[in-house]
Amino acid sequence: MPTVDPKLVLRVAMAAFLAILFLQSGLDKVTDRKGNLDWLTGHFAKSPLAGLVPLLLGVITLLELAAGGLCLAGGFQLLFGGTTLALWGAILSVASIVCLFFGQRVAKDYAGATGLVPYFLTAMLGVWLFG
Repeated sequence: MPTVDPKLVLRVAMAAFLAILFLQSGLDKVTDRKGNLDWLTGHFAKSPLAGLVPLLLGVITLLELAAGGLCLAGGFQLLFGGTTLALWGAILSVASIVCLFFGQRVAKDYAGATGLVPYFLTAMLGVWLFG
């Protein structure tokens, strides 16, 4: 019976989790850009970021898609002994969450910011696992 490497299982599961999280979120921003833009415009209406919402939506969309895509490719690379793609995917995952956290704090949506903490810790664990 083949030996199972628990660290590999954990790494692949982490890469899959981050890929699903960020590809779904990024693709939602692409397929429903108007809905996301409308919601975010209202969300940031009374913040210093109000005039930057369309630009910031584009930036976070690209960050999330890059993070998710690298984690997806990294999950396959892990099966062949490499960690580079998964590591960069996890790093971009952390960067994405930091950007989202910043936005939530600026918008004074403290409950929304709090909800990001588990994702941040998970992404940070990914950086550690792949590093």
